[in-house]
Amino acid sequence: MRKYIRKNILELEPYSTARDEFQGTGISVWLDANESPYNNGANRYPDPHQKELKKRVARMTGISSDCIFIGGAGSDEAIDVAFRIFCEPGKDNVIAIAPSYGVYKVAATINNVEVREVLLNEDFSLPADRILDATDSNSKIIWICSPNNPTGNAFPKEEILEIAHRFKGIVIVDEAYADFSDKGSMLDKINSVENLIVLRTFSKAWGLAGLRAGMAFASAEIIGFFDRVKYPYNMSSLVQEELLHRMEQGTGNHITEIKSERHRMAKALEEAPCVLKVYPSDANFLLVKVKDADHLYNYLAENGVLVRDRSRMPLCDNSLRITIGTPEENAATISLIQQFK
Repeated sequence: MRKYIRKNILELEPYSTARDEFQGTGISVWLDANESPYNNGANRYPDPHQKELKKRVARMTGISSDCIFIGGAGSDEAIDVAFRIFCEPGKDNVIAIAPSYGVYKVAATINNVEVREVLLNEDFSLPADRILDATDSNSKIIWICSPNNPTGNAFPKEEILEIAHRFKGIVIVDEAYADFSDKGSMLDKINSVENLIVLRTFSKAWGLAGLRAGMAFASAEIIGFFDRVKYPYNMSSLVQEELLHRMEQGTGNHITEIKSERHRMAKALEEAPCVLKVYPSDANFLLVKVKDADHLYNYLAENGVLVRDRSRMPLCDNSLRITIGTPEENAATISLIQQFK
Protein backbone atom coordinates (compact mmCIF):
# COMPACT_ATOMS: atom_id res chain seq x y z
CA MET A 1 0.00 0.00 0.00
CA ARG A 2 2.89 2.39 0.58
CA LYS A 3 3.14 3.06 -3.16
CA TYR A 4 -0.17 4.96 -2.95
CA ILE A 5 0.90 7.23 -0.06
CA ARG A 6 2.37 10.71 -0.50
CA LYS A 7 6.09 10.82 0.31
CA ASN A 8 5.72 13.50 2.98
CA ILE A 9 3.01 11.43 4.71
CA LEU A 10 5.27 8.37 4.70
CA GLU A 11 7.89 10.48 6.47
CA LEU A 12 5.45 12.24 8.82
CA GLU A 13 6.14 11.93 12.52
CA PRO A 14 2.62 12.00 14.01
CA TYR A 15 1.78 14.19 16.97
CA SER A 16 2.16 12.31 20.22
CA THR A 17 -0.39 13.14 22.91
CA ALA A 18 0.48 13.23 26.59
CA ARG A 19 -1.28 9.94 27.27
CA ASP A 20 0.37 8.19 24.29
CA GLU A 21 3.76 8.51 25.95
CA PHE A 22 2.74 6.67 29.15
CA GLN A 23 1.18 3.23 28.97
CA GLY A 24 1.33 2.23 32.63
CA THR A 25 -1.35 2.15 35.34
CA GLY A 26 -1.85 3.49 38.84
CA ILE A 27 -1.86 7.21 38.06
CA SER A 28 -4.30 9.24 40.15
CA VAL A 29 -2.84 12.71 39.75
CA TRP A 30 -2.82 13.93 36.15
CA LEU A 31 -0.43 16.84 35.65
CA ASP A 32 0.87 15.97 32.20
CA ALA A 33 -1.38 17.74 29.66
CA ASN A 34 -1.95 21.29 30.92
CA GLU A 35 -5.63 20.58 31.52
CA SER A 36 -7.79 22.20 34.15
CA PRO A 37 -7.80 20.07 37.35
CA TYR A 38 -11.39 21.05 38.16
CA ASN A 39 -13.80 18.32 37.15
CA ASN A 40 -16.75 19.63 35.15
CA GLY A 41 -17.27 16.58 32.96
CA ALA A 42 -15.20 17.93 30.10
CA ASN A 43 -11.97 19.24 31.66
CA ARG A 44 -9.84 16.28 30.48
CA TYR A 45 -8.78 15.65 26.90
CA PRO A 46 -10.75 12.86 25.18
CA ASP A 47 -9.28 9.52 24.14
CA PRO A 48 -7.58 10.48 20.84
CA HIS A 49 -7.91 6.91 19.57
CA GLN A 50 -11.56 6.34 20.53
CA LYS A 51 -10.63 2.86 21.78
CA GLU A 52 -13.92 1.98 23.47
CA LEU A 53 -15.94 3.31 20.56
CA LYS A 54 -13.87 1.33 18.06
CA LYS A 55 -14.38 -1.84 20.12
CA ARG A 56 -18.13 -1.27 19.98
CA VAL A 57 -18.09 -0.61 16.23
CA ALA A 58 -15.93 -3.72 15.76
CA ARG A 59 -18.52 -5.85 17.58
CA MET A 60 -21.29 -4.34 15.49
CA THR A 61 -19.59 -4.79 12.11
CA GLY A 62 -17.29 -7.75 12.60
CA ILE A 63 -14.38 -5.56 11.43
CA SER A 64 -11.18 -5.51 13.51
CA SER A 65 -10.61 -2.33 15.56
CA ASP A 66 -7.33 -1.63 13.80
CA CYS A 67 -9.24 -1.43 10.50
CA ILE A 68 -11.56 1.34 11.76
CA PHE A 69 -11.10 5.12 11.68
CA ILE A 70 -13.59 7.33 13.50
CA GLY A 71 -13.76 11.00 12.69
CA GLY A 72 -15.85 14.11 13.17
CA ALA A 73 -18.02 16.05 10.73
CA GLY A 74 -19.85 12.88 9.67
CA SER A 75 -17.88 11.27 6.83
CA ASP A 76 -16.41 14.61 5.78
CA GLU A 77 -13.29 14.38 7.96
CA ALA A 78 -12.43 10.99 6.44
CA ILE A 79 -12.95 12.47 2.96
CA ASP A 80 -10.55 15.33 3.66
CA VAL A 81 -7.95 13.08 5.32
CA ALA A 82 -8.02 10.76 2.29
CA PHE A 83 -7.05 13.67 0.02
CA ARG A 84 -4.20 14.59 2.35
CA ILE A 85 -2.88 11.01 2.49
CA PHE A 86 -3.04 10.06 -1.18
CA CYS A 87 -3.09 13.21 -3.36
CA GLU A 88 -0.16 15.51 -4.12
CA PRO A 89 -1.60 19.06 -4.41
CA GLY A 90 -1.25 20.62 -7.83
CA LYS A 91 -0.19 17.32 -9.38
CA ASP A 92 -2.63 14.47 -8.76
CA ASN A 93 -6.25 14.02 -9.76
CA VAL A 94 -9.28 12.04 -8.60
CA ILE A 95 -12.27 10.59 -10.45
CA ALA A 96 -15.83 11.18 -9.24
CA ILE A 97 -19.17 10.17 -10.71
CA ALA A 98 -21.73 12.84 -11.53
CA PRO A 99 -24.20 13.60 -10.19
CA SER A 100 -23.01 12.74 -6.69
CA TYR A 101 -22.18 14.12 -3.23
CA GLY A 102 -20.71 17.61 -3.59
CA VAL A 103 -18.18 17.44 -0.74
CA TYR A 104 -15.76 15.31 -2.81
CA LYS A 105 -15.32 18.24 -5.19
CA VAL A 106 -15.16 20.81 -2.39
CA ALA A 107 -12.50 18.82 -0.51
CA ALA A 108 -10.53 18.36 -3.75
CA THR A 109 -10.59 22.10 -4.43
CA ILE A 110 -9.46 22.89 -0.87
CA ASN A 111 -6.57 20.45 -1.31
CA ASN A 112 -5.73 21.76 -4.82
CA VAL A 113 -6.50 18.42 -6.49
CA GLU A 114 -8.10 18.13 -9.93
CA VAL A 115 -11.50 16.38 -10.09
CA ARG A 116 -12.45 14.51 -13.25
CA GLU A 117 -16.20 13.96 -13.27
CA VAL A 118 -17.67 11.07 -15.22
CA LEU A 119 -21.39 11.20 -15.98
CA LEU A 120 -23.48 8.25 -14.92
CA ASN A 121 -25.38 6.44 -17.64
CA GLU A 122 -28.84 7.83 -18.44
CA ASP A 123 -30.40 5.22 -16.11
CA PHE A 124 -27.96 6.28 -13.35
CA SER A 125 -25.98 3.02 -13.68
CA LEU A 126 -22.22 2.93 -13.19
CA PRO A 127 -20.10 3.52 -16.34
CA ALA A 128 -17.14 1.39 -15.23
CA ASP A 129 -15.19 1.57 -18.49
CA ARG A 130 -15.60 5.34 -18.81
CA ILE A 131 -14.49 5.81 -15.20
CA LEU A 132 -11.31 3.83 -15.82
CA ASP A 133 -10.73 5.58 -19.16
CA ALA A 134 -10.70 8.90 -17.30
CA THR A 135 -7.70 7.84 -15.18
CA ASP A 136 -4.01 8.39 -15.86
CA SER A 137 -0.76 7.87 -13.97
CA ASN A 138 -1.62 10.76 -11.60
CA SER A 139 -5.11 9.48 -10.72
CA LYS A 140 -5.04 8.53 -7.05
CA ILE A 141 -8.67 8.06 -5.93
CA ILE A 142 -11.96 6.99 -7.48
CA TRP A 143 -14.96 8.18 -5.44
CA ILE A 144 -18.15 6.08 -5.60
CA CYS A 145 -21.16 6.98 -3.48
CA SER A 146 -23.40 3.90 -3.18
CA PRO A 147 -26.31 4.32 -2.65
CA ASN A 148 -25.65 7.48 -4.57
CA ASN A 149 -26.76 10.96 -3.57
CA PRO A 150 -28.94 12.38 -5.15
CA THR A 151 -29.96 9.52 -7.47
CA GLY A 152 -30.69 7.09 -4.62
CA ASN A 153 -29.52 3.91 -6.36
CA ALA A 154 -26.92 1.47 -5.07
CA PHE A 155 -24.43 0.06 -7.55
CA PRO A 156 -23.81 -3.71 -7.92
CA LYS A 157 -20.92 -4.87 -5.75
CA GLU A 158 -19.36 -6.80 -8.62
CA GLU A 159 -19.09 -3.62 -10.71
CA ILE A 160 -17.34 -1.76 -7.88
CA LEU A 161 -14.99 -4.72 -7.38
CA GLU A 162 -14.13 -4.73 -11.07
CA ILE A 163 -13.14 -1.07 -10.87
CA ALA A 164 -11.06 -1.70 -7.73
CA HIS A 165 -9.24 -4.64 -9.32
CA ARG A 166 -8.45 -2.71 -12.52
CA PHE A 167 -7.49 0.64 -10.96
CA LYS A 168 -3.93 1.32 -9.76
CA GLY A 169 -5.04 3.62 -6.98
CA ILE A 170 -7.54 3.87 -4.15
CA VAL A 171 -11.28 3.22 -4.54
CA ILE A 172 -13.40 4.87 -1.83
CA VAL A 173 -17.00 3.71 -1.53
CA ASP A 174 -19.18 6.10 0.47
CA GLU A 175 -21.94 4.00 2.05
CA ALA A 176 -23.68 6.73 4.04
CA TYR A 177 -27.08 5.33 3.00
CA ALA A 178 -26.24 1.60 2.89
CA ASP A 179 -28.43 0.74 5.90
CA PHE A 180 -31.50 1.56 3.81
CA SER A 181 -30.45 -0.72 0.95
CA ASP A 182 -31.01 -4.43 0.39
CA LYS A 183 -28.10 -4.65 -2.05
CA GLY A 184 -25.35 -5.28 0.50
CA SER A 185 -22.16 -3.55 1.55
CA MET A 186 -18.51 -3.59 0.53
CA LEU A 187 -17.39 -3.91 4.16
CA ASP A 188 -16.71 -7.63 3.82
CA LYS A 189 -14.18 -6.90 1.04
CA ILE A 190 -11.74 -4.61 2.85
CA ASN A 191 -9.46 -7.47 3.93
CA SER A 192 -9.26 -8.98 0.46
CA VAL A 193 -9.10 -5.79 -1.66
CA GLU A 194 -6.09 -3.78 -0.51
CA ASN A 195 -6.99 -0.55 -2.31
CA LEU A 196 -10.57 -0.35 -0.98
CA ILE A 197 -11.86 2.11 1.65
CA VAL A 198 -15.49 2.10 2.81
CA LEU A 199 -17.06 5.13 4.50
CA ARG A 200 -20.02 4.99 6.88
CA THR A 201 -21.75 7.61 9.02
CA PHE A 202 -23.79 7.91 12.20
CA SER A 203 -25.80 10.73 10.61
CA LYS A 204 -28.40 8.77 8.61
CA ALA A 205 -29.68 5.40 9.88
CA TRP A 206 -28.50 6.08 13.43
CA GLY A 207 -30.28 9.45 13.42
CA LEU A 208 -27.28 11.23 14.96
CA ALA A 209 -26.51 13.95 12.41
CA GLY A 210 -26.12 16.48 15.21
CA LEU A 211 -23.21 14.56 16.76
CA ARG A 212 -21.14 14.76 13.53
CA ALA A 213 -19.44 11.37 13.54
CA GLY A 214 -18.38 9.08 10.73
CA MET A 215 -16.26 6.01 10.06
CA ALA A 216 -13.77 4.71 7.52
CA PHE A 217 -12.98 1.02 7.13
CA ALA A 218 -9.88 -0.27 5.33
CA SER A 219 -6.81 -2.42 5.81
CA ALA A 220 -4.93 -1.84 9.07
CA GLU A 221 -2.10 -0.28 7.06
CA ILE A 222 -4.36 2.36 5.48
CA ILE A 223 -6.11 3.11 8.76
CA GLY A 224 -2.69 3.57 10.35
CA PHE A 225 -2.11 6.47 7.96
CA PHE A 226 -5.55 7.93 8.72
CA ASP A 227 -4.63 7.93 12.41
CA ARG A 228 -1.25 9.48 11.62
CA VAL A 229 -2.71 12.37 9.58
CA LYS A 230 -5.82 13.25 11.60
CA TYR A 231 -5.67 15.94 14.25
CA PRO A 232 -4.98 14.43 17.70
CA TYR A 233 -8.25 15.08 19.55
CA ASN A 234 -10.68 14.95 16.63
CA MET A 235 -13.71 13.78 18.62
CA SER A 236 -14.83 15.13 21.99
CA SER A 237 -15.32 12.89 25.01
CA LEU A 238 -18.97 13.98 25.19
CA VAL A 239 -19.61 12.81 21.63
CA GLN A 240 -17.80 9.51 22.24
CA GLU A 241 -19.88 8.86 25.36
CA GLU A 242 -23.12 9.73 23.61
CA LEU A 243 -22.28 7.48 20.64
CA LEU A 244 -21.58 4.54 22.96
CA HIS A 245 -24.88 5.14 24.72
CA ARG A 246 -26.86 5.39 21.47
CA MET A 247 -25.19 2.30 20.01
CA GLU A 248 -26.33 0.28 23.01
CA GLN A 249 -29.88 1.47 22.29
CA GLY A 250 -29.67 0.56 18.58
CA THR A 251 -31.69 2.08 15.76
CA GLY A 252 -35.02 0.56 16.82
CA ASN A 253 -37.52 0.11 14.01
CA HIS A 254 -36.64 3.38 12.28
CA ILE A 255 -34.87 1.79 9.30
CA THR A 256 -37.75 -0.59 8.65
CA GLU A 257 -40.28 2.23 8.91
CA ILE A 258 -38.32 4.51 6.60
CA LYS A 259 -38.06 1.76 3.96
CA SER A 260 -41.79 1.10 4.25
CA GLU A 261 -42.60 4.82 4.02
CA ARG A 262 -40.25 5.16 1.05
CA HIS A 263 -42.29 2.54 -0.82
CA ARG A 264 -45.62 4.13 0.18
CA MET A 265 -44.46 7.62 -0.75
CA ALA A 266 -43.07 6.52 -4.13
CA LYS A 267 -46.37 4.89 -5.09
CA ALA A 268 -48.39 7.90 -3.99
CA LEU A 269 -46.18 10.43 -5.79
CA GLU A 270 -46.33 8.46 -9.03
CA GLU A 271 -50.05 9.26 -9.14
CA ALA A 272 -49.56 13.03 -8.70
CA PRO A 273 -50.35 15.02 -11.88
CA CYS A 274 -47.16 17.12 -11.61
CA VAL A 275 -44.83 14.12 -11.25
CA LEU A 276 -43.16 12.68 -14.33
CA LYS A 277 -41.03 9.99 -12.66
CA VAL A 278 -40.08 8.67 -9.22
CA TYR A 279 -36.67 7.06 -9.47
CA PRO A 280 -36.02 3.76 -7.63
CA SER A 281 -34.23 4.37 -4.33
CA ASP A 282 -32.01 2.38 -1.99
CA ALA A 283 -31.61 5.36 0.34
CA ASN A 284 -33.75 7.36 2.79
CA PHE A 285 -34.88 9.77 0.07
CA LEU A 286 -36.52 9.83 -3.33
CA LEU A 287 -35.41 11.67 -6.45
CA VAL A 288 -38.57 12.87 -8.18
CA LYS A 289 -38.71 14.34 -11.69
CA VAL A 290 -41.53 16.86 -12.04
CA LYS A 291 -42.93 19.23 -14.65
CA ASP A 292 -41.71 22.43 -13.00
CA ALA A 293 -39.24 21.93 -10.15
CA ASP A 294 -38.78 25.62 -9.29
CA HIS A 295 -42.51 26.24 -9.03
CA LEU A 296 -43.17 23.09 -6.98
CA TYR A 297 -40.20 23.78 -4.69
CA ASN A 298 -41.47 27.27 -3.88
CA TYR A 299 -45.03 26.01 -3.41
CA LEU A 300 -43.89 23.38 -0.89
CA ALA A 301 -41.74 25.91 0.98
CA GLU A 302 -44.65 28.36 1.18
CA ASN A 303 -46.66 25.56 2.79
CA GLY A 304 -43.99 24.70 5.33
CA VAL A 305 -42.23 21.78 3.57
CA LEU A 306 -38.57 22.16 2.58
CA VAL A 307 -37.11 19.72 0.03
CA ARG A 308 -33.92 19.93 -2.08
CA ASP A 309 -33.98 21.15 -5.66
CA ARG A 310 -31.38 19.13 -7.58
CA SER A 311 -32.35 20.43 -11.03
CA ARG A 312 -28.96 22.03 -11.65
CA MET A 313 -27.07 18.78 -11.21
CA PRO A 314 -26.18 16.67 -14.28
CA LEU A 315 -28.96 14.30 -15.45
CA CYS A 316 -31.35 15.74 -12.83
CA ASP A 317 -33.30 18.29 -14.84
CA ASN A 318 -36.50 19.38 -13.01
CA SER A 319 -35.85 16.98 -10.14
CA LEU A 320 -36.46 17.35 -6.41
CA ARG A 321 -34.83 15.23 -3.74
CA ILE A 322 -37.35 14.45 -1.01
CA THR A 323 -36.17 12.92 2.26
CA ILE A 324 -38.42 10.32 3.88
CA GLY A 325 -39.84 11.82 7.06
CA THR A 326 -42.26 10.55 9.66
CA PRO A 327 -45.53 9.02 8.39
CA GLU A 328 -47.33 12.24 9.30
CA GLU A 329 -44.77 14.45 7.50
CA ASN A 330 -44.87 12.20 4.45
CA ALA A 331 -48.67 12.26 4.33
CA ALA A 332 -48.70 16.07 4.45
CA THR A 333 -46.07 16.28 1.69
CA ILE A 334 -47.90 13.78 -0.52
CA SER A 335 -51.14 15.71 -0.11
CA LEU A 336 -49.51 19.00 -1.11
CA ILE A 337 -47.83 17.50 -4.19
CA GLN A 338 -51.01 15.74 -5.31
CA GLN A 339 -52.93 19.03 -5.04
CA PHE A 340 -50.28 21.02 -6.90
CA LYS A 341 -51.30 22.33 -10.33
